[in-house]
Amino acid sequence: MAMRDYAADKETLKNFFVDFCQTDDEGNKHFKYAEQLTRVSHREQVAFTVELDDLHETNEDLAEAVRQNTRRYTSMVSDVVYEMLPDYKHREVAAKDALDVYIEHRIVLEARNHRIPGEMRDPRNRYPPELIRRFEVYFKDLSSAKSVPIREVKAEHIGKLTTVRGIVTRCTEVKPLLVVATYSCAACGAETYQPVRALHFTPPPACAADACRLNNAAGQLHLQTRGSRFQKFQEIKIQEHSDQVPVGHIPRQLAVYCRGEQCRRAQPGDHVAVTGVFLPLLGAGFRQIMQGLLSDTYLEAHGVTCVNQSDECESEGALSEEELAELAEEQLYARMARSLAPEIYGHEDVKKALLLLLVGGVDRRPNGMKIRGNINICLMGDPGVAKSQLLNYIDRLAPRSQYTTGRGSSGVGLTAAVMKDPFTGEMMLEGGALVLADQGVCCIDEFDKMADADRTAIHEVMEQQTISIAKAGIMTCLNARVSILAAANPAYGRYNPKRSVEQNIQLPAALLSRFDLLWLIRDQPNREKDLELAKHITYVHQHGAQPAAETRALSMRLVRRYVALARRKQPVVPRHLADYIVSSYVELRREARNARDVTFTSARNLLAILRLSTALARLRLSDVVEKEDVSEAIRLVEMSKQSLQHIDENFQRGISSTDRIFAVVRELADASQTVKIADVIERCVDKGFKPDQVEACIEEYENLNVWQVNQVRTKITFM
Repeated sequence: MAMRDYAADKETLKNFFVDFCQTDDEGNKHFKYAEQLTRVSHREQVAFTVELDDLHETNEDLAEAVRQNTRRYTSMVSDVVYEMLPDYKHREVAAKDALDVYIEHRIVLEARNHRIPGEMRDPRNRYPPELIRRFEVYFKDLSSAKSVPIREVKAEHIGKLTTVRGIVTRCTEVKPLLVVATYSCAACGAETYQPVRALHFTPPPACAADACRLNNAAGQLHLQTRGSRFQKFQEIKIQEHSDQVPVGHIPRQLAVYCRGEQCRRAQPGDHVAVTGVFLPLLGAGFRQIMQGLLSDTYLEAHGVTCVNQSDECESEGALSEEELAELAEEQLYARMARSLAPEIYGHEDVKKALLLLLVGGVDRRPNGMKIRGNINICLMGDPGVAKSQLLNYIDRLAPRSQYTTGRGSSGVGLTAAVMKDPFTGEMMLEGGALVLADQGVCCIDEFDKMADADRTAIHEVMEQQTISIAKAGIMTCLNARVSILAAANPAYGRYNPKRSVEQNIQLPAALLSRFDLLWLIRDQPNREKDLELAKHITYVHQHGAQPAAETRALSMRLVRRYVALARRKQPVVPRHLADYIVSSYVELRREARNARDVTFTSARNLLAILRLSTALARLRLSDVVEKEDVSEAIRLVEMSKQSLQHIDENFQRGISSTDRIFAVVRELADASQTVKIADVIERCVDKGFKPDQVEACIEEYENLNVWQVNQVRTKITFM
């Protein structure tokens, strides 16, 4: 491979900055880089950004060379820009900083010492270029370049411009990083400049000026802070997305070093795309001894972009005509709900609620106060009703999600941990599950197994959508705009109908009121339903797919893209619906007061109805909420309340089990007043009674001479 002609590349870059122009829609020409040079020369801008898309249009070969050898071309562009700046400087900079004054004083001092003007040296030769330059050069990667998974960033990427995507787990504070160290000699007063190009440096041992060398007494050097140059520095840690982690593997992390204008671009929990140069990090001193032959790596940031606000489906592309035609039907809401976890039998209303959780309502900010739009749902129920399977499916379907269990999570693990940074030695925050699931869904299984102290950490997140931290001298507020989907078992393993709802749930009212929908899924014996469920499970187990239905379930990818499309809508509630919503809420409160409701009907239920209504309007891709949306939202709220208030049909106050078994026998007896005991036992077991209860009932009524039992005890005859 032939050596590149860097001198020719330098000229090409110079011409490119002068000549490159773009034409806008109105036909006006914009010389993008010439305008940037003007702003940099007038100190109106610090970052000089070179877009490789523009360079690719002009010189494809050079653009590829920049991508392959970014570090070399960064210094080359810095030199080119520095040479060109005087031509674009149209006026003097009014606001001068301390370093400008410092350099001007030194030039005046030189002028006094050198009587002949010709002997004056050019200050550019004297001072290192890093001290004089007040701009930073960054490259923006090609728009066609694909991001590399953090797991795939390897030795072949060293020194090259690489783009990675991930989630920010922690950020250090922004600190000043020494770029040029200036020393003054205690003996002769001469100044020594030392450019620092790594993260560590060794100061020169003694003065090397001519005056000290001639006297054979090298003076001691003192660091001069006023004449040194510092740059902003921040380290952020990014972790790969959960969907990129192979099963059973631990998520990989990558350190990103941000300098200058790239600092303060991200916070813990932000999803970012980072473009930078992948480099090895060489230790020094004791750290290198401890490290041995190993070397850490890092990414030197050229661009940090938050992708939180971008569309989740941008990488997937827009919906095609065929897909839109497939989705354009009247029963789309019911069909999409059935498409969620189609392998799980039944639970239609629960699936509808989960679909609305994915779509979400609309955030409102009246006069700075925030009213959340995210929907929180708690699924409670007996073991084996597929709660965890539903949570797993939503975790896979949601574009951003975190899955955790109550027993395996602490309050710190859910919110944020305060840790000591190994790089700067200071305390810093590392985001937990709720921070990392920002603008997504956090699925918490075994919610009832959490310790009470850990559970209270979720209260603020569920209503205010923030996490306030005041630990180890760190006072901050992190975003946690997350929908919480929790699954819990009743307090005694199974739901006990003989106990009250409060005794069965055993969760505090402060927490229950924050859930928009609290759903109780019961596992009740019912011959017809059990038969259908058993057939469904065996079919799925045998064929690995759901049984054929009247309508074909939509694919997970299509549902995800449609939900992303729906989330762009911002529907509003029209004025004429306000009275209907208010009257419905007042009716809910009245029923709750009369029926001694235990689900804590409060103003939050009114907000829940509004959130569900806007989510339904979003699902129709509408900008206005209609009466049908409100009616469906109220129906879901009432269904969730009914699931909790439903009293077991076998448990009726004041009527004993013997009396109810007698009623079953009376119902089975035909005109001949006879009935088979086998039929009685089968029907009673279906209704939840035990065989010995049936035997006791038969014996009791036989002794009362209500009926007679034949000798072989197979038939009952009424007297």
